[in-house]
This record gives sequence, C-alpha cells and structure tokens, in this order.
Amino acid sequence: MSELSPVLLRQYELRLLRCTLPSPPPSENVPAPSQPLSHQANPLHTLIEDILSSIESGNYVQALSSDASRTVFEHINFSEFFKDSVDCADRFYSELQNSVASFLVGNEPLRVVLITSIAVAAFLAFTQCNLTGPIDGDLHSLNMLLTQCKECGAEWEAWARLQLMAAGSDLLGKFSNLQYIAFAKMLLMGTKDFLSEGSVSSLYRMRSISWWLARVILFQQRMLDDRSSSLFDLLQVLKGETLHHFGTLEKAKSYWGANLLEEEALAVVSMVHLEVGILEHTYGRVDSSRLHFETAEVASGLELSVTGVLGCRTLHQVEPKAQLVLVTNTSASDGDNDALSNREDNSGERHNETHEASDILMAPRILENDTTSGIRALGGIPLKPIQQAVILAQCLLIEKSARHDEMQRWKMAPYIEAVDSQQSSHFMIQCFCDILRIRWESTRTRTKERALLMMNKLVQGLYEPSPGVAERIYFCYGVYSPTIPTLRKEYGELLVSCGLIGEAVKTFEDLELWDNLIYCYSILEKKAAAVELIKTRLIEMPNDPRLWCSLGDTTNNDSCYERALEVSNNRSARAKRSLARSAYNRGEYEKSKVLWESAMALNSLYPDGWFALGAAALKARDVEKALDGFTRAVQLDPENGEAWNNIACLHMIKKRNKESFIAFKEALKFKRNSWQLWENYSHVAADVGNFGQALEAIQMVLSLTNNKRLDAQLLEKMMLEIEGRASTKHSLVPTANDNHNSIDETLSTDSGNIEVKKAINSDFGLVRCRETEHLVDFLGKILQQVVRTGGNADIWGLYARWHKIKGDLTMCSEALLKQVRSYQGSDLWKDRDRFKKFADASLELCKVYMEISASSVSRRELLAAEMHLKNTIKQGGSFFDSEEFIALQACLDEVKIKLNAASVSLPGA
Repeated sequence: MSELSPVLLRQYELRLLRCTLPSPPPSENVPAPSQPLSHQANPLHTLIEDILSSIESGNYVQALSSDASRTVFEHINFSEFFKDSVDCADRFYSELQNSVASFLVGNEPLRVVLITSIAVAAFLAFTQCNLTGPIDGDLHSLNMLLTQCKECGAEWEAWARLQLMAAGSDLLGKFSNLQYIAFAKMLLMGTKDFLSEGSVSSLYRMRSISWWLARVILFQQRMLDDRSSSLFDLLQVLKGETLHHFGTLEKAKSYWGANLLEEEALAVVSMVHLEVGILEHTYGRVDSSRLHFETAEVASGLELSVTGVLGCRTLHQVEPKAQLVLVTNTSASDGDNDALSNREDNSGERHNETHEASDILMAPRILENDTTSGIRALGGIPLKPIQQAVILAQCLLIEKSARHDEMQRWKMAPYIEAVDSQQSSHFMIQCFCDILRIRWESTRTRTKERALLMMNKLVQGLYEPSPGVAERIYFCYGVYSPTIPTLRKEYGELLVSCGLIGEAVKTFEDLELWDNLIYCYSILEKKAAAVELIKTRLIEMPNDPRLWCSLGDTTNNDSCYERALEVSNNRSARAKRSLARSAYNRGEYEKSKVLWESAMALNSLYPDGWFALGAAALKARDVEKALDGFTRAVQLDPENGEAWNNIACLHMIKKRNKESFIAFKEALKFKRNSWQLWENYSHVAADVGNFGQALEAIQMVLSLTNNKRLDAQLLEKMMLEIEGRASTKHSLVPTANDNHNSIDETLSTDSGNIEVKKAINSDFGLVRCRETEHLVDFLGKILQQVVRTGGNADIWGLYARWHKIKGDLTMCSEALLKQVRSYQGSDLWKDRDRFKKFADASLELCKVYMEISASSVSRRELLAAEMHLKNTIKQGGSFFDSEEFIALQACLDEVKIKLNAASVSLPGA
C-alpha cells in the first residue's frame, strides 16, 4: 500500500464521476500520471481499467459480467442457487455480501475501487432501465448475469422489491431490473462500512462513495409512493459527508489536485449542490433547497433575475404585450461546444413540428432586448450544461413556494424558455425541460394538444437507440426528471384529461398502477372489471401487497389489508393506514389510534397520517397524543391550516394562550374565510393582551357573517381595557403591570440615569397613548358597523360607553336611550334579571343626563331623567326589594335636588 499513489486512486474515482458529468475538452485533459512497474504488475489495475472502460462506453452489462466481477465473487458456488424463490435469492445475496467482505479484508485500496466500480456499473444499468433509456429489452436480470440461471427471475425480482419496500412504502409503479439497484446499494453500503472501520488509511479512502450512495438512496426514495423517514435519516448523513468533502471549490481541488481542471471543479461543486438541493426538494424542505440551488448558481457563474420586455406570444399576434424573460447580470461564457457536439441540433425542427399543434409560440418573439447595465437576456446566450441545469432547478423552487394556481406555471415559463431556446442541450436536461413545458401547457386549452404530442414523443424516445446511454447518463442526477414509470404515469393521466381513457387503461395496467386503473374503470362504469383484473393478477402474484391493498380499496374489505400485511411481513404502511381509517369510520377510535401509531412508526414522513393520528387520538380523548400528532403534521406540511387550527384549539383548551395565539396566526394564513377560526383567534389575542389583533379578528368575523355574528362579552372585555387605558392616557408614567418595570429596576439612582429613565418613561407613555387612541378608533368602527344594521341592548350600551370615552355625551345619551328601549317589553316587569339590566341602563342614562345638564345649564335633560325614573319606579314596584330599585329611587331624589337647585338659580325665580 505504501507504494500506491493516491493520485492514481483519485483519477480512477474521478473517471467514475465523469460518467455523469461531461468530460473537459480533449485539449485540456490532463494526462494520466505514470505508473510504477509494481503498479503495472498488479492485476487489479488491469481489472479496474477494463471495468472503467466498459462503464465509460455505456456497456454496463459487460462491466458486470467482466473478469472484475468474477474475481470478486470467484469463491461463490453459483450452482447452489438455481431456484426461483425469494428464500434462494435472499441466501444468494447474503453470500454475495460475505464474498465482498472477504474480498476487502486484504486492505488493498484498489479492491475498494474495484467493488465501487462494480456497484456503480449496476446502478448506472438500473438508471438506464428506469430513468434515461434507451430501454433495452434484451438486458438480462442481474442474477442471470452472475449465476447463468435462466429459471431464476420473478421471485428474485420480488425479493429485490421487498428490499426496496422495507423503508415502509410501496413502489410507485412497475420498475424493471430491481436487483441492480439492490445490488448496488448492498455493495456501496458494505464498502462504506468497511472504510468507516479505519482499516484503510485516510490517504487512500474513497470519499466519493458517500456521493454515489446518496444517489442510490435518493433514487430509491423517488421510486416509492411516500417519503420514507428511514431513508431521509440516512440521506442526511450522506449529504453532510458529501458537502464536507466536495461542497466548496477549495475542497474539491484539494482532493483531486491536478486531475481536476478549474472549470471542471466549479461544475463538480455546482453538481453537488444541485443534487443536495433536489434531495431537500424531494422531502419538501424549501428553504434548505433554495440555499443549495443558490450556491450552485453562484458556482456556475450565473446571477439570474426575471424582467419584462415587449414581445408576441402567438403566431398571428400584431400588438406586442409585456413578456417575462430571464436575464443575467454576468456575461455568460461560451457553452461547452465540444461536450455538446455529439448531440444533434434539432431544436428548430422540433419547434416547427410543435407549431402545427398550436399557434402559441414555444418562446415569445421579443421585439426589444435591453442589454443596458450589463443585463443580458439568456435566450440567445449559449449556456454551459451545468448552467442550464441550475436554471431548471429554479422551477422546483417555484413549484414548492408559489401558490398552486395558473400563475405558478407562468412564473416558471422564463426559465423553461431560456433553456428551450438553447441551440444544444444534453439529453436529460432537454427531457426535463420538455417535461416542465408539458406540465405547463397541459393546463392551457390552446396548448393541451401540443403537450400531448410532446409527451407521446418523449415516451417514444425512451425506446429509441439514439442517443446512446453514455450520452443520456450525463446530468441524469442533476435534474429532477421523473423516472420512466412516473413519466408514463403522467402520460396516462394526461390521456385521461384528454378523454383517451382506453389508452390510459393500457398504460396503467402495464405499469401495475391499480389505483389509477380502478379510477379509469370507474369513469367507464366498469368497476367490476377492475376487481376481476386485480383478482386475476393476484393469482399470478399472490405476494404483492399493493394488489391486496387495491383490492381492499375497491371492495372495502379489511381482510384484504390484513392479507397485505401478512405478505409484506407486517411492513406495508399503506395497509396499516387503511385499517386505521376503517377503524375510525366504525367509531373504534382507540384501535384507530394504535394502528396509526404503528403505521407512522414504519414511515413518519406521511403528513396526512399524523393528522389522522391526531384526529383519532382526539376522539379517544388522548389530548396530548392528539397535540403531538397535529404538531408533527405541520412540521411536515406547514401549509396544513386544519392542523394548525386543531393545535390552537387544543392549546386554548389547556389555557396555553401564547401557544394558541401563535398557532391561530399560522392557521389563518391558510383558512382566512373561516369565521369560527377568526372568533377563536379574537379570544386568544385578547387573553394575551394583543387587543389590536383581537379587534381585527372581530372585524373579520363581522365581515364574513354579514354583521350577524358578534361576541358581546369579548367586546365588553375590550371596552373595560380601553376605558382603563383612556382614564390614564394623559399620564406618561407606566403602571405596575407594564413590562417596562424591568427598565426601572436596571437603572441606578444617579442623576444621569434618572434623566434617561424619565425619557424612556415619557416615550413609552406617548406610544401607549397612541396605541390607546388607535384602539378607541378601531372599536368605534366595529360598533358603528354593527349598529348600522341594528343591534341589541348590549351593543347599544357599548356604543354609549364608546361615545363617552370620545367625550360626546349627547350621542352617549341617545345610545343609552336605545339600550333602555331594547329592554322594554311586556316581560320586563315580570323578569327580575331583565329588570336589573333595564335599571342599570336607566341609571347610566340618567347620570349622563345630569352631566349634560351640568355642562349646558339646562333643565330639559333633568326633566327627562325625572320622568323616566318616576315611570320606572311606578311600574317596577314589584321589585321594590332589589338593590337596583333602591338605586333608582336614590337617583330620582338626586335629580329632584338638582332640579330645585336649577330652579333657584334661574333669573326671576
């Protein structure tokens, strides 16, 4: 090992990575370092050179069946595994693992390179079959390549399917040659574990193995119909290691040295951050994804922005309209023409073909291109492949962060059109660009037909031999292009939206997408045919849990879900979720809660599951578990307004007002039209002392209910607070309850600090006065809004008190008079509680009358008060023993005294 050059190992490592990244131009290629004779004599070098050459040329099957593979697995007796069964496959791959472990025991770094090369060959072969194409119908299964057993097939693939579904989710459709990715994952995991043991010196460790393993695990996640928590945890570890090794230009150049050119090093850094951004996007982590995409953008030499220019978007448009275009503030260098020269430039031909299906242009015809201030539109600038990938990654951010409406796709349009207008693009970059365009144009009536034609051509291109896989594999992990089953599923859904149900049925049946198939048969009113089809397939594949779950969904039979759990070794999260829903619908909430807990233990990244767990726990009166479930739901899906509302209500029940206030604010971002939510929010806001927000919420309740819903008790609480503030609004010294006590306590008593304290208290008093004035005005608007459409006695009472705060005693008396009249009626003199309210309002009215009389020196208000009090006392004689009746008599005596005094003071009296 001491004589082995680390530079040579790095070169082997870089050659593997260059299979997915364009190689530098031939004129700039760095010559391979010379090898000592001892290295040339090492047979492992020859094996590595052979397998790397096969991988670089796209002959992955040849690489897997080469002498290198036979050397690693030479001690396995393949004749013992000539049986098509899951058990036999399990024993075979266990033996492979043992063989790899034995092979690595020699602590020879070249052995690590050889094992990694075999794993990469298997992974790239799987990528060809399920992502890039061309789909090769003659590609042998992995077990046949290794064992030469022609009888081993379906059950071995079933074993691989179970390995991939061990993460707790079903596969999203029918994938081919699953053993390839299971084999690649097994080899890379085993090799990484070996390196982590420290048996190999850090100088000879292969750091890019974390990058390759992250690609494999992320591909596995993209094959599943749900996000897997176990895969997420593993990916976070691998992501951290990859960024630690290759996340910056300095680290990449330090690791590969002279083998890596400056421009290529920047492409590697951009690629790392692009793939990490895609990883975070897959799990819905928008902010983290944005950071990595921005880092990739900087490393690629771009500074993107969107602006508007005049242009035409249709063939026959005469008057130009404003169009969004993508621009860069940096001058883009020439594209990597050498790397792209092997791809035919047929963009013009493709554009002409698609024009026939629609009069909408593929890109707007710009009349004017402002190139001032260094800003250049990207439509006519040749972009490097990595720059094109960075531009398309911005569409992923828009998809996650923008509102899901028609404008969302239009925001993506400048990015799509910037790449689409390039003279040449790598195969996978152009495919992803086309997919984004298809998703956009399929939502518009005038371009839907063109989208269907483009999708049909895109699917057909998967089976065409040109371009070859070595060219297609470039950037396949740097763009979020859907897997082939996912792409064909989108094609089927597009066919359904166009009314071509028959064609869609064929596609879904071939992909084994039973739920989509059932939906199509339901549209055709042939649901029974779907059930029969699933039962027929169950005869052929009795151990497929997806089939059993689909049958259960169709027949509403829990035994089907139980059978799915049985054949999946209790690993089918979908079956457990279905059983949990069924138990909830039957009212068995405790059982439903237990089943949801079990399902979420298998896969904790299913937000709807956490919400359902919270609902079941709430019905089962387990408040803490319910709160935990709803909290986990919003952690995964922050836009779940229902979950935020439930969290707020649970905190409200437990008198946790601050937590409830925060949760209500989040809930209202997504459920602004719910008056119940606004009403609850108003109560919590008042409880935490945020009276401005409380009044805002009250106003929203009135608007949403057409002034029919108003909580008078809450307004009473608000009025008391405002009255208390208004009574001291001229004071600049804060009360004992104010938060500024801490300021007083921290200031010393010397003269300088006393002046500071006075200034702070003065500022605080002014702010508080302004806030009080704002609250008074806001409350008045609400009360005026209510009384315009009528109002009960409580509202008129509040309205009177508001006028009193404003200093308008005349309007106050009018409002109180209407409050008094609201209480009047035939039942007034029979209902003691109602009489008490009437008496209190009468007392307030008479007091205001006396205040008006005192300020205006008028007897009219006193006479009105006297008459009202005499009538009330006369008719309310049955309540003579009540405190209110006694108060009315005392008030009448006071009014008489004032009347006598007023009579004496009048001239001529």
